[in-house]
Amino acid sequence: MTTAFFYDDRFLEHDTGRGHPERPDRLRAILLALAHEELMKDLKRPSFEKADLELIKALHKPEYVERCFDECRKGASYIDTPDSAICADSADIAQLAVGAVLRAVDMVMAGEVDNAFCAVRPPGHHAEADKSMGFCLFGNVALAAHHLTKVHGLERVAIVDFDVHHGNGTQHLLEYRPDILFISLHQEPLTLYPNTGYCNEYGKGAGLGFTLNVPLPPDSGDIEYQDAFNNQVIPKLDEFKPQFLLISAGFDAAEEDPLAEMTVTTEGFDWMSRCLVDVARCHCEGRVVSVLEGGYDLDALSRGVVAHVAALMQA
Repeated sequence: MTTAFFYDDRFLEHDTGRGHPERPDRLRAILLALAHEELMKDLKRPSFEKADLELIKALHKPEYVERCFDECRKGASYIDTPDSAICADSADIAQLAVGAVLRAVDMVMAGEVDNAFCAVRPPGHHAEADKSMGFCLFGNVALAAHHLTKVHGLERVAIVDFDVHHGNGTQHLLEYRPDILFISLHQEPLTLYPNTGYCNEYGKGAGLGFTLNVPLPPDSGDIEYQDAFNNQVIPKLDEFKPQFLLISAGFDAAEEDPLAEMTVTTEGFDWMSRCLVDVARCHCEGRVVSVLEGGYDLDALSRGVVAHVAALMQA
């Protein structure tokens, strides 16, 4: 299998300030861990450019997109919420992150690589159509799903988000869509940001039934996640029969993570990753693109990413 690794040093230039959990050291830790485990030498490293802003405006309101760039140019320290810290280059770097993910899906669809992992920042799954939330500017994975349906003509695209926080942005950008299945496993909303993602949020209009939220109580670990996969996630994916699988890969359900209260181990992330690779092999001709979301303990993050990328490479 050929796995592509999408990364650019410019992602380090998204300066979120001293003490911010979504920091450049996250990517540095991932790079060091992949090199230490001798995985980097076997990963393809494609080039990519910033996404066309018109593609981003397909899901985000044009006035919001322009406001992101304006606030960066003005030297604002954050946009919409103090959590979403920005610097002068942040909007450009977010545009580059979208470009990486779109290039990844294009390459997989063309058969140039079998699958891909995108080590990008800022993350995207909290970004709403008209505002930033939770460190996120643009909906990287949601935009990739839209691109797969509109440009590549796919009829069924699935997204699985195992970040510990509910992917509110991805859900709201896509919840009217019957051609995109969104599944989010996360710590139960009453106990964790962004306080959305209840079981009764299952899509709207034509998209009714194409959103599956799987909230789990605090202290859930490998066993609870495996039960959720076996009893809810995998059956829903088998029913939908996706033609392409996108993963919002957050590693903040790790037991060491400071922003949540879950207890998933590296072995748990490895097991989930291999399950999703199996789904892609069964339904999608192996087509998977995974995109980094959260994960704020550097050791747990890097171990989780190594296990996840190894699962993609061994697909």
